[in-house]
Amino acid sequence: MKRNIALLAVLCFAIAGIVGVAAAQDAQVAGTWTLSSEGRGGNMQNSTLTLKQDGQKLTGTLAGGRGGDAPLTGTISGNNITFSVTRTTQRGEFKTDYTGTVSGDSMKGTVTMGQNTRDWTATKGAPPASGAGGSGN
Repeated sequence: MKRNIALLAVLCFAIAGIVGVAAAQDAQVAGTWTLSSEGRGGNMQNSTLTLKQDGQKLTGTLAGGRGGDAPLTGTISGNNITFSVTRTTQRGEFKTDYTGTVSGDSMKGTVTMGQNTRDWTATKGAPPASGAGGSGN
């Protein structure tokens, strides 16, 4: 009986350890990223994505495009990332939702703006100082 209880206790600790390791394996995305997506007329446009990470919670800004810097909120779970940006425009608030996956120093996914969707990619690091590639979406 004591042996079974001891075995059960060891099994519980092992499961707790596995769950703890799995939770600790969320991608680390804090920092500055260059986000690229297709803009009007099919031109690729770059924006600066700055992320802060507190566990699975993401906050930060998306700079570029109309309206300058916009705050964002989101989550990271494993290598799956989601975040939303809400900009205030002359026509009211405009929400943009990003979903994607993280692989090391790169991300890719889909951005939804109203009823439109486009692909996006991001690489770790700030955009070139020359400003090549456009001003964002």
